[in-house]
Amino acid sequence: MKKEFTIGIAAIAALLILFIGINYLKGINMFKSESYYYVDYTNVNGLALSSPVYTNGFKVGLVRDIQYNFNKPGHIIVGIEMDENIKIPQGSKAELVTEMLGTVKMNLIMNYNEEKIIAPGDTIEGYANNGIMAKAEEELLPQMEKMMPKLDSILSSLNKILADPALGNTIKNAEKLTASLSQTSNHLEKLMSNDIPTLTSNVTMITEDLKVISGNLKGIDYAETFNKIDQTLKNVYALTDKLNNKDNTIGLLLNDPELYNNLNATSANAASLLKDLQEHPKRYVHFSLFGKKDK
Repeated sequence: MKKEFTIGIAAIAALLILFIGINYLKGINMFKSESYYYVDYTNVNGLALSSPVYTNGFKVGLVRDIQYNFNKPGHIIVGIEMDENIKIPQGSKAELVTEMLGTVKMNLIMNYNEEKIIAPGDTIEGYANNGIMAKAEEELLPQMEKMMPKLDSILSSLNKILADPALGNTIKNAEKLTASLSQTSNHLEKLMSNDIPTLTSNVTMITEDLKVISGNLKGIDYAETFNKIDQTLKNVYALTDKLNNKDNTIGLLLNDPELYNNLNATSANAASLLKDLQEHPKRYVHFSLFGKKDK
């Protein structure tokens, strides 16, 4: 009997430890006093048992029970177990938030402006905050459904474009263009490294020469130069005037037609005389090396 009693006690202790361990893994502290409240929802968005309850981002309780309210169709009662030290002011609400991964958590929105508190066992008003995922499901998915035929058409057009041999030729041409641009870049780099410095040096030399020429031009007495030019023009005018007048030899020569005619006649006579002399030299020259012969 003593052995059987010991085995029974050990089995009960093992079951007790197992029960406490399971509840501990669920987040339930069997040795801590807690208060029980009810939350009224019209949609729990997939809230699960043992889901944590938060207030101000701090865990203060667990969801212990979820039951459909048959006495109030369309409503669901969620039982939550809270730390007995948590006081819930009247007017507070329980918000269900759907997270990115689809999990649902409960947030107690405390009404700290109210001094009166909700007694344990009373019902708290709850509402669902669908969050980003629910909004995406309600708004984005219908738009995506409308876009699906267009996407199918776009994909078909894209497949045709990809199957077109012209695309391959375009890619090859793009490769050739890239190679040409690379060569052009190399030539430009050589130009920038070799020819441009030489050109810059030449420009610098030209600039220096222009500075020297400018300095020389600054040293010229322009007033004296123009005076000399003016005097030269006056002398030219005087010479021209004398050439146009008959009071000098050159003027007579240029302006007296009689003198021109006489000179022309004299020149003609001289030419005739020279021609006759060439044709009949014996008329003008008579001499003999042995003297004149007797007739």
